[in-house]
Amino acid sequence: MAEVLQSLEDLQGVKGSVAAEAPRYEKKVDAQGRAYATGKRKNAVARVWIKPGSGKIVVNDRVLDVYFARPVLRMMIQQPFQVASRADQYDVMCTVSGGGLSGQAGALRHGISKALTYFEPELRAVLKKGGFLTRDSRVVERKKYGRAKARRSFQFSKR
Repeated sequence: MAEVLQSLEDLQGVKGSVAAEAPRYEKKVDAQGRAYATGKRKNAVARVWIKPGSGKIVVNDRVLDVYFARPVLRMMIQQPFQVASRADQYDVMCTVSGGGLSGQAGALRHGISKALTYFEPELRAVLKKGGFLTRDSRVVERKKYGRAKARRSFQFSKR
């Protein structure tokens, strides 16, 4: 049965106690030396592989500048590397599906951030503080019956 604890010193020997230190994160790399992560945003899903390289980013077999033509989206994708001061040190290969370009860019940023933490666990604190590891859970609200859209009512006519 369970042991009865009489003092705080008894907690030292208990496994999984609150007094245990913070969790240690280990490097997760596959046989080719790549870190894999999945990023999500709205309906978009990005599967991301990163490995040490020259900073080349390939999205769905196309270069980043071709796939994401808008500079704002490219800047958004580069943010995790800037915050971690690892610009032009990793090659990124990813496949993105679902949603629009903005959602796909957000999913790619989330995936890159997670993959960076798998490759270099010490970057986790910096990326978490920047909010890159948190999945943005905002999605389109569903349409309700008796309504024109999710919240908008049909036009009301008194007469």
